Amino acid sequence: MRDFACSHCGQQLAFENSMCLGCNSPLAYSLADRDLLVVGDTDGVVDTDAYRICANLHVARCNWLAAPDSPSGLCLACALTRTRPADDDTEALESFADAEGAKRRLVVELTELELPIISRVQDAAAGLAFDLLSSRNASVVTGQADGVITLDLAEGDDVHREQLRIAMDEPYRTLLGHFRHEIGHYYYPVLVDTDDLKARATALFGDADADYQAALDRHYSEGAPDGWEDDFVSSYATMHPAEDWAETFAHYLHIRDTLDTAAAFGFAPAGVTLDRVQPGQAGFERMVELWLPLAWSLNMINRSMGHADLYPFVLPQPVLDKLAFVHEACAAAAGAPAQ
Repeated sequence: MRDFACSHCGQQLAFENSMCLGCNSPLAYSLADRDLLVVGDTDGVVDTDAYRICANLHVARCNWLAAPDSPSGLCLACALTRTRPADDDTEALESFADAEGAKRRLVVELTELELPIISRVQDAAAGLAFDLLSSRNASVVTGQADGVITLDLAEGDDVHREQLRIAMDEPYRTLLGHFRHEIGHYYYPVLVDTDDLKARATALFGDADADYQAALDRHYSEGAPDGWEDDFVSSYATMHPAEDWAETFAHYLHIRDTLDTAAAFGFAPAGVTLDRVQPGQAGFERMVELWLPLAWSLNMINRSMGHADLYPFVLPQPVLDKLAFVHEACAAAAGAPAQ
């Protein structure tokens, strides 16, 4: 994520700001410009005939611009949500706003990767949609099926999420992490779409068509196999090849976005991941070369503040090989030349 500044007064801004804390100018995020723009007065830089503030400004704390011809008045990110809590469910709506905030970060990264974002309106059978519901009122299972990503909004509650993280022996569990994992499932058939890529993916991750229920039962009855750290990025990745892919894809997004943010604030060289994928093995190796010391330093900073490691993962060579494949597949989907 980039660093932002108010075009009127130069005040430093966060991605979530809808008003400048320096001059009180109203702000809106433009996905096309990847920037926070000043709106609402004669000196504004937004063409109000071409854009308007997203209708979810209050219910989802959304500060994005929406096209004037949007039938719902929603921005691209908010329009992807198919189901949300009822207006009178104030507790779930608070978590809904947190989830939408995480989803907006996801959409920015997917856009910068130039990955296709096809909505359910564009493809009713397999387009992307989000059902954001809370298990406090009904059974909700986080997952992805045929382009529909379901998220349990109870995950927005810190206590609930931490209880699940401990119960499931996970070192890392966040709303953004869930979105990155589930979108990985969605993009597998999009990115791995040739016989050659499928053969290579099978060699790296295993058979994606293997019996999922049997794998699920085995994982929760037996746990991860001994020595899993040598070949997988997480214990959950050992459950099934599809989960290994999704966990690896999520970690690729973790790495890219964190490097982008570090570059924006001067903690890493610019131009390695920001704006576009650096294609080929050389680009991936450069990314890893920057990531490993950065992750180590961030972990040490967290420890200095009395917190657990920010990135509590190890990347052995088999995991790096899988990440390199994801990198190559994303670059190919963006039309970048192979090297």
